[in-house]
Amino acid sequence: MTKNTSRVPPEEALVQRARHRRFRGATLAAAFSLFALYVAWHEAHGPEARPEDELPITRARADAASQPANAAATPAAVTGNDLVKRGEYLTRAGDCAACHTADKSRPFAGGLPIDTPFGTIVTPNITPDPATGIGRWSDADFLRAMHEGIGKGGERLYPAFPYAEYTRVTEQDVLAIRAYLNTLTPIHYTPPANNLTFPFNQRWLMAFWNLFNFTEGRFVPDPKHSAEWNRGAYLVQGLAHCDECHTPRNFMQGLKSSSRFSGAVQAGWHAFNITPDKISGVGDWRNDELVAYLATGAAAGRANAAGPMGEVVADSTQYLTPVDLRSIVTYLRSVPPISGGETRPRHQWGSPAADVTALRGTTISGVNGAQLFVANCATCHSWTGQGVGASAPGAYPSLIHNSTVGASDANNLAMVILHGVSRTTTHADVLMPAFGNQLTNDQVAAITNYVTRQFGNPQSSVTVEQVAKLRTQLRPWQ
Repeated sequence: MTKNTSRVPPEEALVQRARHRRFRGATLAAAFSLFALYVAWHEAHGPEARPEDELPITRARADAASQPANAAATPAAVTGNDLVKRGEYLTRAGDCAACHTADKSRPFAGGLPIDTPFGTIVTPNITPDPATGIGRWSDADFLRAMHEGIGKGGERLYPAFPYAEYTRVTEQDVLAIRAYLNTLTPIHYTPPANNLTFPFNQRWLMAFWNLFNFTEGRFVPDPKHSAEWNRGAYLVQGLAHCDECHTPRNFMQGLKSSSRFSGAVQAGWHAFNITPDKISGVGDWRNDELVAYLATGAAAGRANAAGPMGEVVADSTQYLTPVDLRSIVTYLRSVPPISGGETRPRHQWGSPAADVTALRGTTISGVNGAQLFVANCATCHSWTGQGVGASAPGAYPSLIHNSTVGASDANNLAMVILHGVSRTTTHADVLMPAFGNQLTNDQVAAITNYVTRQFGNPQSSVTVEQVAKLRTQLRPWQ
C-alpha cells in the first residue's frame, strides 16, 4: 500500500483560503442583516400596551398626599390643581430631583454627572424652559420618553434614565408628572455634554440594548395578589425604580433579573440586599421597622440611611403616604429571598470598646485606628461606640448593631467618613461632618478598619488604595 504524498499546489491553496474568507464574510453579513431586520421588525411590531393597561388601577398606585389612606382609585379625569398636586407627589415618588438637580439653586435643571463603565452621562434640564429644558415638548413627547426611552428629536435615551421602569407607569400618572413639571420655574441652563467613548456615544446602538434589556408596557395588576401588593408592585417596579440601585447588572449594564434586589454597588456605595432573606437581606426586620426606615431614614438597632439612600429618604420616601409605604413593604416581602453568603445579619455585630483606657499614657507611633477614632468620632458616637441619645430622633447612632458597620464590605462606612451624612426629614435633621478634607487615605482606612473590627464585622476591611478610589467618586452625596 503506497502512501499518497500529493499536495495542493500553493496557488490553489491561496484560492481556497480566499473562498473561505469570502464565505465567512458573506455569512456574517447575512447574519447581521437578519439581526438588523429583526430589530427593525421589533421596533415596528413590538409589544404595545393593551388598552386596559391605561385604565386607573384600583388602589394599586400612589395616592395624592392629601387623599385619605383608604382612598379608591384616582379618577382618570383629574384636572387643574388636583392634577398638579398629584404630579408633585408622583415626582417625589420617582425621586426625579435626585438625578436632575446638580445645584440646589437650580432645581430640576440637570447637570449631574453619572459615572458609568462606558463614560460619563450628564442629566438634562427638565424645567419648562423652552430653549434648554422641556418647555417645547408636547405631552406625546414626554410620554414617549417615559414609556419608550426616546427623546423629542427621536434620539434614543441612555438607560441612566430609568425608562425601563418608567414604562410601567400609567399614562395618567405620567401626564400628572408632566403637569407638575410645567409649573416649575423655567431655568435657562444647558448642562455639559455627555463624555462617552466610541462606540457608546452612538445613540442608535441603544436599539440593541433595548432588545435584551427593555420590555415596553404598562403595569397590569395581578388578580392573584391583594390590592396592597399590587399598589406596592406598581411603585417598586415603576416610579420608585428600586431595581436600579439594588439589583446587580450584566455586562451590558442591564439588570440581572435572576438577582433582583440582592444588592449592588452604585458610585462606590453598596445598595444592600433587600430581599426577604433572613441573613443577607431584610427578612428578620419587622414591617414597622422597614416603614420607619423609609419614612425617617432610621430604624433603631438596624440601620441609618446615608449616601444615596439617605437622599432617597430625604427627597422621596419620607413624603409617601403610610399606605404606600406599607404597600412597598408588602411587595418586597414577596420577592424571592437571595442569600449573599453572609453568616450573620449585618445588624448583629459588635460590642462596646474599652480602648480609651488602654490608650491613656501610651505613646502612639504611626497611624493608629483607635486613637484616630477617639480623637475624631468619640464625641458623637461615644468612645464605647454606643452612640449618644439612645433612639431619639436626633440621636448620634450606635456603631454596635449597625448594618453599615456590620456589612460584609466596608465601602459605605469609608464613604460616610469621607463624605459625611446630611439627611433632613420631618422626623429629624441628621448631620455628620465630612472628614475627607481633614484625614488622609491611610487615616480613613485605619478608622474604618478599627470600627469594623471593634463594632462590626471583623472580616470587613478596606485598603488605602480602596479609600483613594472611593474618594474620587463623581457624586459625593451630601
